[in-house]
Amino acid sequence: MNSFTISQLQQLSGIKAHTIRIWEQRYNALTPDRSEGNTRSYNNEQLKRLLNIVSLLEEGYKISQLGIMTDQELHGLLAQKLQEYTSQENNNEYFISQLIAASMSYDEPHFNAIYNQSVKELGLPGTYNDVLYPMLKRMGLMWGIDSISPAQEHFSSHLIKQKIFSAIETLPKPTDSKRNWLLFLPENEFHEIPLLFSNYLIQTEGHKVIYLGSNVPLETLYKAVDEVKPTDLLFFFVHHINEEDAINYIQMLCDAFKTTKIHIAGNAHLMAQLSGQKHINWIQTPHDLALEIKQ
Repeated sequence: MNSFTISQLQQLSGIKAHTIRIWEQRYNALTPDRSEGNTRSYNNEQLKRLLNIVSLLEEGYKISQLGIMTDQELHGLLAQKLQEYTSQENNNEYFISQLIAASMSYDEPHFNAIYNQSVKELGLPGTYNDVLYPMLKRMGLMWGIDSISPAQEHFSSHLIKQKIFSAIETLPKPTDSKRNWLLFLPENEFHEIPLLFSNYLIQTEGHKVIYLGSNVPLETLYKAVDEVKPTDLLFFFVHHINEEDAINYIQMLCDAFKTTKIHIAGNAHLMAQLSGQKHINWIQTPHDLALEIKQ
């Protein structure tokens, strides 16, 4: 697919169509094609440029800086971030680099061997925190500078999800759990690996988990909460979402689920902006979640 409407860009990036238009007008951030009827359309390069801008916004850059940059300048910033992440991860560089290499060559046996070795040495929590999360972060930056393809990234993500599902299957099922957790991702959120790992952590402490997965509409969530009456609700904001939309979404949950403890994790930049919200437990790290589920 090489043609996207502005509505599709909104869905893929998490940036409102109105905001995209403002970025175009003020900073010439995108240059869409226009039909005879003056309808905007965007190609793959424009989509990638927008996603690169969003990634750098989450690193603390301002749209006024990024919007006027060329694609080459954006690539340069992403390459710089990639180098910074690489230099910070030296302790487990062997595992990280070998998993990326296996992903780039679609070598599932090698991926499995390296993953299993990492779990043997670090355990699954250590592997997630110190190997898988940095690896996925690095691969995202590599995609932004055309060093890795979306297919290679999907390949590794699929294998990781399989591994975590398998680990969850080995856990004993709770028989008398005082806490009943419902886990989900909101609509247009599809990055399921952090939620899956949270599922694993919660079940290791003997709590019951109802797992709804990704892209859950509000109506579906309301029905599930009414039927299972969870004590705790956990979800992630992963992609870039407008602060006003995030506040409205959280407020709807608080109004609807007055007796349920609501936990939110994910986009650190967004969480910092919303940290004043009441009735919300902000999960900043897996360690925070581990402390919460031990209570």
